[in-house]
Amino acid sequence: MMFAMGAGERLVAVGSYDKFPPEATRLPKVGALLDPDTERILSMRPDLVLMYGTQTELKKSLDRASIPYYSYEHRAMPDIMVTIRALGKRIGFGAQAETLASSMERDLAAIRKTVAGRPRPRTLLVFERDTASLQNIYASGGYGFLADLLDVAGGENVFGDVKKQAVQASSEMILSRRPDVIIELRYGDRAREFDPARDLRAWSSLGSVPAVRAKHIHVLVGDQFVVPGPRIVTAARELGRALHPNAQWTN
Repeated sequence: MMFAMGAGERLVAVGSYDKFPPEATRLPKVGALLDPDTERILSMRPDLVLMYGTQTELKKSLDRASIPYYSYEHRAMPDIMVTIRALGKRIGFGAQAETLASSMERDLAAIRKTVAGRPRPRTLLVFERDTASLQNIYASGGYGFLADLLDVAGGENVFGDVKKQAVQASSEMILSRRPDVIIELRYGDRAREFDPARDLRAWSSLGSVPAVRAKHIHVLVGDQFVVPGPRIVTAARELGRALHPNAQWTN
């Protein structure tokens, strides 16, 4: 978000998993959500620390050191634009942040329009499972950022009635939900481990599932699918192309 609104030069350090844009990889790393390097953060004496709302221990340390912080949480897609606008105002980039957020909203609306009126395939959106097996499958439930992405892209979530961000889906549950399309997301280190022939073969054990029978199984690779930020537009468009390849996509 900081780089996208033109404030990247303000950053003095980033989280362990911040890899985009490339400029971010050249900055010092100060831990991540569960293991922030509090000592190093304090030693830098930053003017502001951007942190997630659940990092309560880090908040206490910053309060004791009188270091200001901006805390945010992302549950659903609209929260992303809310954060962009609020963060922009907080750092004096309000106009740039408004331009960015408004542009994202227009692009997402255009994706919705592109798939409007088309049949919405019943979709299983998998973001984690064991390599080469159908064990420990985690799929998008009917609430949250991934569920919203799927909705924008023109898919009907097979777990849309489960109002949770994640569903641990057994083979029996998938057989009963009968998805027309299965989309797997690969990101981070798991993207490099992906072997299409090996990994997709695992689904053959569920041959009665319409998506498997019709070979409507897609693997989408990239961190943009799991990082709630400006690249959600790219993620929504790629999901839309997978679900509706015959739609009139302009870019």
